[in-house]
Amino acid sequence: MKIVHYPHPALRHAAKPLSCIDKKLHLTIGQMMELMYEAKGLGLAAPQVAVPYQLLVMNITGDPKQPEREEVFVNPKIIERKGTVEDEEGCLSFPGLFQKIRRSKSIKVQAYDLKGNLIERVISDLEARAWQHEIDHLNGVLFIDMMGPIAKLSSRASVKVFERDFRRAQEKGEIPAEAEIERLLASMEAEA
Repeated sequence: MKIVHYPHPALRHAAKPLSCIDKKLHLTIGQMMELMYEAKGLGLAAPQVAVPYQLLVMNITGDPKQPEREEVFVNPKIIERKGTVEDEEGCLSFPGLFQKIRRSKSIKVQAYDLKGNLIERVISDLEARAWQHEIDHLNGVLFIDMMGPIAKLSSRASVKVFERDFRRAQEKGEIPAEAEIERLLASMEAEA
């Protein structure tokens, strides 16, 4: 398992809700946490590791020495939004690219924990930003889609480099063709 970079098709693939929590899911979660920490992230959504499930892991401190802050959310959704704020944001699928993104300042979220209990909470500021970013991933929406016109223009060259590097990796056989990736995602969805 690895974090996939733009324009990997899994990043645009809308994730499916999970219907069971099993040992395989727990193993996936463990790998996702490790990758998130290695990449110095605060959160990671399953599509970012080419897993088409509505699942995200988060540690808003970004510190692996604070495992008590680790959280896992199954089938998360935002049910209410309040206010807006613009701040710098990055993405583990776009390493090195940062831009100002406008997000809701405060949100009400729902998700299930690993015991199947429904969680509902109101969050704000950095945690709300992280949630919105990760839930966007579950819907195939990327932070480049959320950029304003000036940010999009100034990021255009970086985005082209990601596209070029991805195509080169495909040509070398390091990344499968899009059709093969879509088949793999569909087969994983059938197992969920």
